[in-house]
Amino acid sequence: MGGNPSHYKGPRNPVENVSWDDCQEFLVELNAKTGGRGGKFVLPTQAQWEYTCRAGSTDKFCFGDDEKQLGKYAWYRANSDDKTHLVGGRKPNAWGLYDMHGNVWEWCQDWYGTYKEGSYRVSRGGSWGDVGRNCQSACLNDLGKWHRGSFLGLRVAQVPAD
Repeated sequence: MGGNPSHYKGPRNPVENVSWDDCQEFLVELNAKTGGRGGKFVLPTQAQWEYTCRAGSTDKFCFGDDEKQLGKYAWYRANSDDKTHLVGGRKPNAWGLYDMHGNVWEWCQDWYGTYKEGSYRVSRGGSWGDVGRNCQSACLNDLGKWHRGSFLGLRVAQVPAD
């Protein structure tokens, strides 16, 4: 893409400071580069994101309801020193996925609420600047698709080829 827009740069830090439109441009380039081998790369829907975050759990967090355990799984206000950290620096969920409860909010494909047209999109996951309750599996955020910030990144999903 020609550069890293992140405020907190690091070889294994999450990419942040990207708008929803930036993510769409990245996905177009990524899909062109891979030529569809293995499937198409997309942003997950919010339902896909939450299902993946929970990893079979029905609790507030992938590891249960005890918010005191969050620091083992996420970078959030209580332990982040007000910045992002390397991906995988905390415990993964039961399916081996890291940073689902914190580090950066992650853009999803969906419009917010019942909007079919407009500019507000969903982000999920909580960030390095959030309190624990904002990092729960079911928590979501609505942001203008133009919004950028050091707390906002992406997680790419792959739709298998037919």
